[in-house]
Amino acid sequence: MSKSRILLKSVDELRVGPEGGPVRYFVPAYQRGYRWSVTQVTQLLDDIREFTQRDNPKPKEFYCLQPLVLLKRADGPYEVVDGQQRLTTLLLILRHFNERLTEKYRLPIYRLEYETRPGLAGFLDDPSERIADSNIDFFHIHQAVVIIAQWFEQRESEVEVIKDALLNKAKIIWFQLSPEENAVAAFTRLNVGKIPLTNGELIRALLLKCGNEQREGAVQLRIAQDWDRFEQALQGDAFWAFLSNDMGKRDGRIGFLFDLVAREGGMKPGIDEYATFNFFSERFKRDDADLEQNWLDVKKAFMLLEEWFLDRRLFHMVGYLIWAGEDVNDLRALASDATKHELKEKLRSRVFFKAFGVKAPEHVTKEFVADQLDAVTYPSGSQMIRSILLLFNVATLLLNPRSNMRFQFESFKAEEWDIEHVRSTAIDRPESRIGQMAWVEQCLGYLKQANQNVELQAEIDAFMALPARQVTDAMFDPVYISVLKHFQEVDDSEADNGLFNLALLDKGTNRSYKNAVFAVKRNRILDLDRDGVFVPLCTRNVFLKCYNPQVDHVMFWTERDQDGYRLAMIDALHAFFTGAWIHE
Repeated sequence: MSKSRILLKSVDELRVGPEGGPVRYFVPAYQRGYRWSVTQVTQLLDDIREFTQRDNPKPKEFYCLQPLVLLKRADGPYEVVDGQQRLTTLLLILRHFNERLTEKYRLPIYRLEYETRPGLAGFLDDPSERIADSNIDFFHIHQAVVIIAQWFEQRESEVEVIKDALLNKAKIIWFQLSPEENAVAAFTRLNVGKIPLTNGELIRALLLKCGNEQREGAVQLRIAQDWDRFEQALQGDAFWAFLSNDMGKRDGRIGFLFDLVAREGGMKPGIDEYATFNFFSERFKRDDADLEQNWLDVKKAFMLLEEWFLDRRLFHMVGYLIWAGEDVNDLRALASDATKHELKEKLRSRVFFKAFGVKAPEHVTKEFVADQLDAVTYPSGSQMIRSILLLFNVATLLLNPRSNMRFQFESFKAEEWDIEHVRSTAIDRPESRIGQMAWVEQCLGYLKQANQNVELQAEIDAFMALPARQVTDAMFDPVYISVLKHFQEVDDSEADNGLFNLALLDKGTNRSYKNAVFAVKRNRILDLDRDGVFVPLCTRNVFLKCYNPQVDHVMFWTERDQDGYRLAMIDALHAFFTGAWIHE
């Protein structure tokens, strides 16, 4: 049996083989994509530069890079078992050096070949910004290309010194496995415990290990193709937001599927960071382990979620429940042995409980819905208000059989939408001097734009001319009352804290326009809608006054508007829970 080989090779020696042609490195299906961050790329460059600045270096002194673990393949290239991230980053740096030279003086560079990731080898040759956002691998590579260029632009006088050091004085530990060694077993041993590798990436290595039987190889190819499709689907924010509230998670989303299957199989989450990987590792060690069946469990989980995503009714109900904190596996359990219609009925019952905190009665009447909605007040019922307002949006979208619109859970979750009064109330009165100045400035801007009430404009101008340190509540209150009178918002009834004077606004808009009168908020919503920025449908309808068939004045939120809003919400939620729309 031949032995593994350990050598020290310079980066220059990685480039070309004995015959002078570029060395080929093969990145197998079990490897994850390129994921180095700006910090990691910069750290490598900084380390090389620091090495060049050492005082009195010894003649044979070199900078040692981390190991590169390889397996020589029978068809020529070296299979990269570990070190793909460094190898890719070094290639991008060498590519940058070549871009600084005319074609005649450019050095040949080694090539990376990929078993499954289509288009990636071509993108490395031409990392175009135009398509950099088309998938996660391209994004990280283009980000590295940009940071490398910026880093060298700031050190133009040192480029040649750094280039020489990288090529000739930076050496990598070349660990070449013996031909009999199992590449995936080595990959797993090397990477378990490294924080950058996720459970999903380690499980990929277990699933896509090289086998000797033709049938097993065919299964692995299908798994690799499925894997890329699942990973691409989960990278889509619309699909991910439908399944998860963790919009900050960019990498490793496919691990979500393995977590579902492992938890369904009895894994207790939270025990250790690699609990999911350990679950599958133990499963694959069994004598009766079936690679295809194990993958089929994952594939079935994905296909069920994809089916729900594509079904407009299921999309909205499941999406709402996930936002409200339901566990995906609990919903999968509901679907077990249930027809699609039965599942929708079960989901609707869950939605009722999440919205109102009580079980749905056998017969949901309009009076019952009205009583539930009338009892909710702000701020004590904030979470319930948020749940009801979101459900109102979902129900409204579903009630029109001709509509194919979908609620944008990705925008809703990313923007963190909050509760805001439609018509300002006394508790919204700005208290700080900065807040008071900002409030009157917003109102003045609207009055000037609409060319309204010149006298009030002059009163506000005079107030704003006062030094902020001299302003008192006694000076602000008359201006505040004058503005509210103009916009017919002086009345301060308790009903203004009820559900029907509330709507969903994103936190950014809410912070900027909090306490503003209805007309100012309306203009802001119209601006967002005009610019194609997501606004929940029912929020848009409120500020467009769509719930009042007889609009007296578009700039004031009246009692009649509020009554129309109430009736629309009662009708929509009653229709949702009585299920007239749910039948295919």
